[in-house]
Amino acid sequence: MCQLGYDSTAQDVARRFEMWFDDPFSAILVAEQNQCAVGCLSLHAIPYLEKTGRWARIESLVVDEAARRTGAGSQLVSAAEDLARQWNCVAVEVTTLRSRVDANAFYQHHGYDDRRTMSARYWKDFSN
Repeated sequence: MCQLGYDSTAQDVARRFEMWFDDPFSAILVAEQNQCAVGCLSLHAIPYLEKTGRWARIESLVVDEAARRTGAGSQLVSAAEDLARQWNCVAVEVTTLRSRVDANAFYQHHGYDDRRTMSARYWKDFSN
């Protein structure tokens, strides 16, 4: 997470993992190379109210800088999509900052459409 600019200690991340493990429609996937973790992806599924099914959201994807362009990120996304299908999700959503040019290209390469013009995204921060 630090490589994405998020200041997190190992203890912070461990506490967050516990919340994910308690939810049957949340998962943390890990990519390994040479028995070392080189990336992780968190996925959560949300049920629709207005129609049947769920949609999944890739909440975070991070791959160590040294392991980028080795297929680790692609394997994580593929595994997340497989899991979303098992959960009967009809779509997967992911967001990334426009300034992360490589990340935007990565998702487009994997078949994700930029739908930002379809709807507004509003956010109310309760942390203050």
